[in-house]
Amino acid sequence: MSSWRAEYLAALQARDSHEQANKEVYDAYTRLADRAASLSTTQSPDLPESEKKEKPGRITASTPVTVDISATQVRQNLAEAQRNRAELETRIVAITGELEKLQLKSIVESRRINELTAEKSNLVKKLRDRDEELRGKSKLLEDVHDETLSLTIELNMAEDTKKKLKLENQELVDRWMARKGQEADAMNTASKFS
Repeated sequence: MSSWRAEYLAALQARDSHEQANKEVYDAYTRLADRAASLSTTQSPDLPESEKKEKPGRITASTPVTVDISATQVRQNLAEAQRNRAELETRIVAITGELEKLQLKSIVESRRINELTAEKSNLVKKLRDRDEELRGKSKLLEDVHDETLSLTIELNMAEDTKKKLKLENQELVDRWMARKGQEADAMNTASKFS
């Protein structure tokens, strides 16, 4: 994904270096043209109204003055164009600087987005693991609760059985003691008469 960006930036840098190679010549020519235009406007005499209204297509005795006026007008137009070009270059430099800042900010923001996306996916994975762990613990707790309940039931049943056996044992012991008591009484009674 970054290879096309690198190629694009390399192409832009090559173009900029090619355009900037003759920048000094262009700037010198611009200064010269500006100076020539300003000199010609300060040196041109004020023309009478009649000559200003003359049409350039007519040939009159004042035709050379008209040519001078046209040359002056062209110089003024050239100077205006040079000023406009300088303003546009200044704006281009400012816009290029702002574009570079925004591109850098965009790169930083895209990296931050990638980091946050990775962190989010990591947290989502941890959340899933925790949910699974909680489900496992809740199942284990439910199993322990069920086991405790069944053991409590078994204990109650064993205690009931123990009580029944104790009562039954007590009845057996009482019956056995009564029987042995009767046998002892019978033996005592039999030994009195013998």
